[in-house]
Amino acid sequence: MDPEDQVVRYTQHGSSPIAWSAVGQGPPLFVGGWWSSHLELDWRNTGFRRFVSSLAGYRTVIRYDRPGVGASDRRALPARTLEEELATLEAIVDEAAPGPGAIALFGGSSGSGVAALFAARHPERVTRLVLYGGYARGADLAPPAARAAMIAVIDQHWGLGSRVLADLFLPDATAEERAEFAEFQRLSASREVALASLRAVYDFDVTDQLGEVLAPTLVLHRRDDRAIPFALGKDLAGRIRTARFVALEGDDHFPWRGDADSVTRETLSFLGAPLGPAPPHGAPGGSARLTERERDVLRRVARGETDVEIAAHFLLSPHTVHRHIANIRTKLGVPSRAAAAAWALRHELI
Repeated sequence: MDPEDQVVRYTQHGSSPIAWSAVGQGPPLFVGGWWSSHLELDWRNTGFRRFVSSLAGYRTVIRYDRPGVGASDRRALPARTLEEELATLEAIVDEAAPGPGAIALFGGSSGSGVAALFAARHPERVTRLVLYGGYARGADLAPPAARAAMIAVIDQHWGLGSRVLADLFLPDATAEERAEFAEFQRLSASREVALASLRAVYDFDVTDQLGEVLAPTLVLHRRDDRAIPFALGKDLAGRIRTARFVALEGDDHFPWRGDADSVTRETLSFLGAPLGPAPPHGAPGGSARLTERERDVLRRVARGETDVEIAAHFLLSPHTVHRHIANIRTKLGVPSRAAAAAWALRHELI
């Protein structure tokens, strides 16, 4: 099986099975924390798949859906406290990376708190911590009246609430993209689960635990993020002694939208991936050994396209595309499709 192929697995946590998946190679990198997630639906999103695949060239990327959300048990209640969120993450880590081995964490958005809390509670396990678009205290996300209004609109009409959230999370998206994300949120969680999750987000507070984080930490935040204000990212970094803060341009909240490459490059560099400029055309090794067709195929692999999508573009069979990718991997000396995608990103072929 290609390392990029996703297989959804389940681990029991209390009385509820939690869905999780692992793709890629190398030491484990646990990624999570989005407001809404669905392992299977997310994987069909080209931008999301490209983002994860780029990381998966150097790390085994492990994602999960929280109880009551996505592919996990939809009858379960979502976590209502950070301690419950932490217990879920601990269960996934114990299942996917058992034993005393070291791991890295990528906590995005509302997942920044649970990732930081895990690092504080388990300093012997966490070697690197990346926090993207995060914050320390949920009450700082908006004034009390605004928080109450958001909760009320979701409580009264989840369809309208999902559209309001789509406008907030995707400020520069097309009307069609916002409609798709609104539908994605409704497919990921019921009204009751969305309501409980948002209340929990507003209640989360890790201000007292951030000083206990010992792992080297990278805090990334886009300057014009409308969902999580830039100032909250700076505040988060300032509370962690080991943190380095990097400001990114743009207003997209999700890392796989907008200038996703800047998020990936900063993250991979921090995790120790060898980044460097592409070799000059005609130099030994690297892309110089690829044909023009193979370079075009590699660019599409790096964009997250499947064999079927690439085949349709070039009017080839999926089997021929698969053979092209196998040849590309051989020429580049990389062990997987995800590693080839990461190579293309690292050498700025896209």
